[in-house]
This record gives sequence, structure tokens and C-alpha cells, in this order.
Amino acid sequence: MNEIIKLSEYRDWLRDLKQQIKTGQIKSVLSVNSQMIMLYWDLGKQIVEKQEHAKWGSGFIEQLSKDLQKEFPDMKGFSAYNLRFMRIFYKFYSQLIWEQPVPKLENQIMNQFVSLLPDTNFIKWEQPVPKLQYSENQPVTACEQVVRKFACVPWGHHLLILKKIKDLSQAIFYINKTIENNWSRAVLEYQIETNLYDRQGKAVTNFNLTLSAPQSDLANEMMKDPYNFGFLQMSQKVKETELEKALVQHISNFLPELGIGFAYMGRQFTLKVGGDEYRTDLLFYHTRLKCYVIIELKTKKFEPEFIGKLNFYISTVNELVKDNHDKPTIGILLCKNKNNYAVEFSLKDVNNPIGVSTFHYTELADDIKAALPSVEKLQYELLNFEDEYGKR
Repeated sequence: MNEIIKLSEYRDWLRDLKQQIKTGQIKSVLSVNSQMIMLYWDLGKQIVEKQEHAKWGSGFIEQLSKDLQKEFPDMKGFSAYNLRFMRIFYKFYSQLIWEQPVPKLENQIMNQFVSLLPDTNFIKWEQPVPKLQYSENQPVTACEQVVRKFACVPWGHHLLILKKIKDLSQAIFYINKTIENNWSRAVLEYQIETNLYDRQGKAVTNFNLTLSAPQSDLANEMMKDPYNFGFLQMSQKVKETELEKALVQHISNFLPELGIGFAYMGRQFTLKVGGDEYRTDLLFYHTRLKCYVIIELKTKKFEPEFIGKLNFYISTVNELVKDNHDKPTIGILLCKNKNNYAVEFSLKDVNNPIGVSTFHYTELADDIKAALPSVEKLQYELLNFEDEYGKR
């Protein structure tokens, strides 16, 4: 490892690298995420290039870590562990990056890769992210354009994605969603663990036929299949009213699983039609789609008649609840399981927008469920314990 220090090539590069950090004034703004990600990308690129051409051996990164930490003792992030992930960061995402000006790009995959990430000028953040400093007259390479987008995502999020995701398209999906929804690291991890990539937009719907663009695209993206209610522990033969009640009781877990934009309006929402009363299972308002969303729960396999009932509820909400400025009401039917062909056939001539998906929860055998004490019983036992303990 010490032999590296004696190499003039390494010493010259290290001197230039230190000067680059200093002259770029990275040190004074390292807490700003965008500048830090740009530094990490560039450093990862240089590490890759040096390892490919300089042949400095396995101790190169450890020595670089020591040299940078010695030169910049107040700056975090120069550990050997972090330097290795900078290298991984660059190598992973540079697979589809070509060093040429964006207007001249002819690679279709690369164009999709760049356009997949939203325009961050329209993203709202809890903390302001300063714009990166580039000359407007300077040609912007595909590499620079992509990294500017990456710079909006905290490094800890990038580390999480790099550790858990091996497929490039999936990684870009989660970066995109993090920027779009301003996810915390905990929310990002939850979405990865529950495999949002394979669940989102996979439900059977008629949105493309019943909603105009871009409403139909947003509605399809809203849907998942299956929905993960793993936060519930219920009997295998749970009743629909019990499932409905449990979801409301765990609304803090239920809403994140539904996704951004769902505002809870009520359970068993009453609709009065011609003197008769009808009740929807769950009613929401979607703040992005600007429409009411009815969710009906079925604890058994999909049956075609479920569509007729939900279609009636949608028409009724449109007539009695929806205002003129609201978009058409959407219905979501959640079943224990389904036959996609039967669902598609059932939706064929339905004019209201309906999506059909499945759900799963933590199932407990009936005998185990029966043996578990209820919440009320636990509270009662706790109060008795506190009374007895207080008398001693």
C-alpha cells in the first residue's frame, strides 16, 4: 500500500484531486446534497479510470481514503467504504451514459433513460436544493444531465438502492419515485422491500377507455397488484367488515400503501337514492387526480357481479357527491384473488373507470387467531395489573 505513495503518477493525481475539491469550493457547501452527489460521481469516475489504467493494486482505495481524510478532516464521506460505493455508483449508472451532447443522442435507450426522470424544477422539497452551476451556453452531455437528476436524491438513498437493486431499470424507477414523492429513506426501503416496481400499474383496469389522458395514465400508475396489507394479522376467514375496520384502524399504514395523494373521507359512506340507503366500503379523495375514489373490499375471489355494484356506487357519487370541478369518480375493487380474463371481460362494456386488484395480509389460522387475546382484553389486564401494582 505504501508503494502507491511513492508513485509520481499517484502523487500528481492526488494533488490535482485535492485542488479540484478546493477550487470547486466543495468543502464549504458539502452539506448541500447536489454538490456532494456531483463530487461523488466525479470521484467515482476517476477511481474507475485509475483502477483500469494505473494498475495501482488493491490497496489503492484505502490509501486514497487516508490521504483525503488527512487533507479534509472536517469533510465526511471519504472512508474507504464510501469510496468503493462511489465507484459502484459511477459504474452502475454509466452503463447507459454516452459522453456526447444531448441533442446529438441517437441511442433510444439513453433517451428513455434521461426522460424517465422528471424535471426537478417543478419538485417541491422540504429543504431547498440549489441549482447546479453550469453555463447556459455550454453543451450539456447526457452524463451531466442524468447526474443533475441524481443530485436531487440524498446519498443515503443512493446507497440503499445500490445495495438492494441490481437491475438498472428498477434503480431508475426508484430514483424517479423518490424525486416525485420526496420519499424518506425509510419509505424508499419499504417500497423496495414490498417490490413496488413489479406491483405498480399491474392491476386490470378500463382507465384507458373511460378516462382522458393524462388522467388515465395517472390513474393506472396509482394502481398496484397486489396491495400489501402485511401490517394486518387476521384470520384466513376474515369477514369484509372486519377487514374494512382493520384497515381504518391502521390508516397510518394503509395510506402509504395506497400511495401519494389519497385523503381518507370515511368508512361506510352513506348514499341515499330514491329513499333507499347504500353504503360504500371506503371513500377517498385523490388530491392529484382531483377525484373521489371508492374502494370496495371482497375477501373472496373476483366475481363479475362485484363490478355492477361498484359501477352503481360510482354513478351515485358522480351524481350526488361530486362537484363540477371534480374529475370522474374512480372505483377500485380489491379481491382476495382474481382471474384476469374474467375481470377484463366484466369491464368490457362498463363506462365508469374501474380498476380491479388483489391484496394479501398476514394470515393466521383460525385456532391461532382465536387463542390470541383481543385489544380490549389486553387493556383490561393491563389496568388490573396497574391497580394491583399500585396497591403494593
